Amino acid sequence: MTRDDVLETINRIVEDGGDPEDVLQRTVTALVQRGGALWAAVLFNDEGELVLGPHAGIAEPGARRQAPIVFQGALRGELAVDGLDDQATIERVASVVAPYCRAEEELE
Repeated sequence: MTRDDVLETINRIVEDGGDPEDVLQRTVTALVQRGGALWAAVLFNDEGELVLGPHAGIAEPGARRQAPIVFQGALRGELAVDGLDDQATIERVASVVAPYCRAEEELE
């Protein structure tokens, strides 16, 4: 798949909405199954510590790229992707999923 195809797939996932964890899981799965990543994960910011959230694939930390997930000016976490060298795509995906990385009390 091309970069545009991957972004279109992820945009569709986000537009379809649903439970935030499901949206994030479908997104990281799409990065692995369609985007050429070996592993992808959302790492949530929990009081300054990154905590593993939804993830897919097999981790290869030596090939990792990350992008911050920022929502309404607050760092909500990071999107970590192994084996995908397209930083612009990783940053775009982090931006698109940011609304789904809000604190639980904000989602209610």
